[in-house]
Amino acid sequence: MTVSTTHTPATDLGFLLVKHPDRVQQFEMPAGQAWVMFPEATAERCTAALLLDIDPHTLTSARNRAKAPESAGLGQFVNDRPYAASSMLASALGKVFRSALRGASKDRPELAATPIPLEIAVPVLRCRGGAEVAARLFDPLGWATSVTPIPLDDGWGDSRYVELRLTGTLRLSDALNHLYVLLPVLDDAKHYWVAPDEIEKLIRAGEGWLADHPERTLITRRFLSHRRALTGAALARLAEEHRRLAELDERPEPDTVDEPEEERRQPLAVQRRESVVAVLRELGAARVLDLGCGPGALLADLVRDRRFTEIVGADVSTRSLEIAERRLRLDRLPERQRDRIKLWQTALTYRDDRLRGFDAAVLMEVIEHVDPPRLAALEDAVFGHAAPVSVLVTTPNAEYNVHYELAGMRHHDHRFEWTRAEFAAWSARVAEHYGYTVRLHGIGEHDPESGAPTQFAVFTREVSA
Repeated sequence: MTVSTTHTPATDLGFLLVKHPDRVQQFEMPAGQAWVMFPEATAERCTAALLLDIDPHTLTSARNRAKAPESAGLGQFVNDRPYAASSMLASALGKVFRSALRGASKDRPELAATPIPLEIAVPVLRCRGGAEVAARLFDPLGWATSVTPIPLDDGWGDSRYVELRLTGTLRLSDALNHLYVLLPVLDDAKHYWVAPDEIEKLIRAGEGWLADHPERTLITRRFLSHRRALTGAALARLAEEHRRLAELDERPEPDTVDEPEEERRQPLAVQRRESVVAVLRELGAARVLDLGCGPGALLADLVRDRRFTEIVGADVSTRSLEIAERRLRLDRLPERQRDRIKLWQTALTYRDDRLRGFDAAVLMEVIEHVDPPRLAALEDAVFGHAAPVSVLVTTPNAEYNVHYELAGMRHHDHRFEWTRAEFAAWSARVAEHYGYTVRLHGIGEHDPESGAPTQFAVFTREVSA
């Protein structure tokens, strides 16, 4: 398998893969050896090749025969494993490019979070269902898919093998996770025993794309070797994630609680957006980031005000960005209006150079969706690296939850909800560490005991003349 990029400088691919372009590197695998090499490495184009060299003797050892689907009869000795890409290549990819699959890069963290032009080639791939199935799996993920059947000799028609070529602009981690999941799906004959922990591998590698994939049932069934119990459990988890994403189509905001009677005349979601826009106007911000923009409710308000000359919505979910694009009707806007608005896929826990230099960034009902151990990475990426002049943060006030009929937090995806003291302590620490001043507000009906339902922090820093 080869992975190529024309991103400049293209040799940064080595940093993303954590492999040096000037070296040939070898890795021991259960059924042979894997090699990584760079056939080309220039500033204009760089290609990394992953070669899996299967040892037939190791493949037919007692341990591997017990795991292999060909273990009955001559299949254990006569098979295509040494010659065609299969689920074994996906296993090698998972071991050799482990850091890249996670999207981690110590040397190029901002590039790891940025979509770059990629070309992937698998010259001989066992593909059950042929070109049509391969296209159904890769096309919805943003790839331009080219699948060429490999013919049999002497006019016997096409074999069950194809040459697969993918072209697209994606984050490298997304591309590798697509391959990690879909190579075994196309192979449809895993070479090892599928245990319940394969569900976690599938959910982890499929995060952000599998739940919304039109072929998720086929993908799940094949990845889990058609084991009915495992497939049912995995599909149940994916269905819940799909339901959560689908709700974005139907609701402008993710809140699920019923608001008290006095707030229903002016929904809290509307009050939040109005408060954020009012502060942006007060600050004189013209270039604004909506970080974790979701389906674009705030973006729609910003677009209506011409004082905001550049508006960027950023989210890790391509599904949310698609909904935002529809809500904003970008395809119908005049060119001058459309040029004011950009939608970028990015992870807020990674540095992204595109987010630098803005007047203001908004994190509206975002931080509570981040796992607490990842908050430090978000702080560094937003306050440290992007470093806008102002940062506006809203988050639920946990003390106000007594006014709602709740068994837990306000939304099933919240990782935490802070009291006013906890939010004030976090805001003060972040402001001091990154050179901002901060002022705190409440949004919504104020209660003498529990405060307002939404907490609002406005961070600002001095800008040198």
